[in-house]
Amino acid sequence: MIEYRFGDESDEESPEYDFASGGPIDSDLMWMRRAVNQARLAAEADEVPVGALIVRGGQVLGQAHNGREQLKDPTAHAEMIAITQAASAIEDWRLEGCTLYVTLEPCAMCAGAILLARIPRVVFGASDPKGGAVHSLYQLLTDPRQNHRCEVVPGVLGPQCGQLLTQFFAAKRAMGKK
Repeated sequence: MIEYRFGDESDEESPEYDFASGGPIDSDLMWMRRAVNQARLAAEADEVPVGALIVRGGQVLGQAHNGREQLKDPTAHAEMIAITQAASAIEDWRLEGCTLYVTLEPCAMCAGAILLARIPRVVFGASDPKGGAVHSLYQLLTDPRQNHRCEVVPGVLGPQCGQLLTQFFAAKRAMGKK
């Protein structure tokens, strides 16, 4: 069974974000490294290596990695699990003032959940040309027709995040697995 955990007292504090700045800031790199660590845990569990965490005011409210295989749940994407954890942590479905860090560009399902949770800022690593719904195939989080839109910061630790996925799928192909 996958064990997901919330941040603990040892989590470093980060400065407040300047949402108008539009680009990665030092704390984005720090939090994205934590998301990469979650992705590594996914790979160790033979899951697609995607990791996510949700941060508000320097505190991790939720962190997770993909769990579709272990949970036998097609919705168990890292983002979905982290969103559920964060909402539970603050006892509110509105995740205002939060930033979602995720190692792979969110899919349509996760982008929809991000919008519904009112997460104002999303930072992702690798683009997903086949399934990305934030930047690559669709721009759901910035579509002006939506009631809610997000600031999107793409490509933070993108090469490192992409390399984890490339290595994972190369190993799967070498073993003859899906």
